[in-house]
Amino acid sequence: MSASSPSSKRRWFFFALIGGLFAVGVWYFGFRAKPVPTTGNSWRRGMMSAEATPVKTVTAEKKALAVHLKSIGTVTPLNTVTVRSRVDGQLLRVLFEEGQRVKKGDLLAEIDPSPYQNKLAQAEGQQTQNQAQLDSAENDLRRLQPLYEKTLVTAQELEAQQALVNQRKGALAAFAAQVEDARLQLAYTKIEAPISGRLGLRQVDAGNLIRAGDSGGLVVITQTQPISVLFTVPEVDLQKVLDPLRAGEQLPVEAWDRSEQNVLASGVLKTVDNQIDIATGTLRLKAEFTNADERLFPNQFVNVRLRVQTLENAVVIPAAAVQFGSRGTYVYIVNEKTQAVVRDVVLGPADGTQQAIIKGLSPGDHVVLEGLDRLREGRPVTVVNGQPGQPTAAAGK
Repeated sequence: MSASSPSSKRRWFFFALIGGLFAVGVWYFGFRAKPVPTTGNSWRRGMMSAEATPVKTVTAEKKALAVHLKSIGTVTPLNTVTVRSRVDGQLLRVLFEEGQRVKKGDLLAEIDPSPYQNKLAQAEGQQTQNQAQLDSAENDLRRLQPLYEKTLVTAQELEAQQALVNQRKGALAAFAAQVEDARLQLAYTKIEAPISGRLGLRQVDAGNLIRAGDSGGLVVITQTQPISVLFTVPEVDLQKVLDPLRAGEQLPVEAWDRSEQNVLASGVLKTVDNQIDIATGTLRLKAEFTNADERLFPNQFVNVRLRVQTLENAVVIPAAAVQFGSRGTYVYIVNEKTQAVVRDVVLGPADGTQQAIIKGLSPGDHVVLEGLDRLREGRPVTVVNGQPGQPTAAAGK
């Protein structure tokens, strides 16, 4: 027992030493070394939260906002006429140039009038002959009337002469109508423009024999001043058009080119169709343009903007500044402390890139337009667009 006592004491001393070193290690790493990195992380997070995010802002403005309906339309002439001859004959002269503008009544072509002049002369000669026969019958009737009163002729003879006079009058009236018809046929040998407009390509050359009602005709006249544009609007937007139209308002219409960069012409809405197309759920509308410079061409496709409403004194911002999320529609604004603040908004009508705000913004609010993806509530920002009157950031201070 006494021999093993020193060895047992050494083992207990060794175990006590190990336990003491373990306790010191737990105290050092658990209660002293741990706060150091915690303090460093808090400092780093503070520095990161103090970094200002660069953004571009716009100022909410109060102004009139025009609300448009957009559609694709087709330029359609108000009148298109194929000029055809109304009589048969040889085409003597063509008096127009292709593409020429003409007015109603301008002489376009002439057909050989000789056959029709002969028919007119024949009808006039026959009319003269019938006039002479009528005069003779009337003279005979005047001579018979005194004789009848003296009972020198019978009533039957007097009635027969009266019937002959009436017959001559009827024949004269018939031949007078033939004379007028011959004159009309002769007038048709001169082909005049039935409407004002621009001529197309010539279909028949001089010297050809043409007939009345030829399907090809001589030329096509298209009215281009004024001109109309046909387009459609969805059924859901029908009341936006009908309400002001029935109230007597003139709704302005603009025709833009395909790139929607240039306005080709401005006009007004003239009428709407009387029924909705059940296949497409749209309603056809017609707008009219003066087209003084002829920038609208028949059958041309254009982008149509129909102004149905104008919001006076509306708070307007770019539509790109509006954000959509689970909380609804909102924007970021920059407050006096140059911090990003979320502002819930109620949207009104939009027109292209402009968005009306019904509730949530006031004129003069600085709304963030770019840099939205890095923003959080209360985060410092730096305005980099340099617009006058913008708040300056306190980054780095």
